[in-house]
Amino acid sequence: QVQLVESGGGLAQAGGSLRLACVVSGSIFSGNAMGWYRQAPGKQRELVSALTSAGTTTYADSVKGRFTISRDNAKNTVYQEMNRLKPEDTGAYYCYVEVVKGSGVRVRYWGQGTQVTVST
Repeated sequence: QVQLVESGGGLAQAGGSLRLACVVSGSIFSGNAMGWYRQAPGKQRELVSALTSAGTTTYADSVKGRFTISRDNAKNTVYQEMNRLKPEDTGAYYCYVEVVKGSGVRVRYWGQGTQVTVST
């Protein structure tokens, strides 16, 4: 059974930091791309950060230089370090893992989300 379990969200002050973690069931962690999306109230879900199996990272322009995505293969965990937080970073954050099936079809698995609230 595929499971992604996020943690690390909470309340932070503007300028502060949080670190999100997403533990992924071992069967799909290795060799797959993963990342984080967020969804603010009344807005569409947007990509925040992504990490390919080759180690290439991608960030939304709004978080470049402030957020860092990384993975710990020994712990089957993907992290998102968030520094210099801003109120506009508030939202529900979701991790995902993208698996390429034998047929070439790409399937994304999602966590349940963790809430981040940044106050002024």
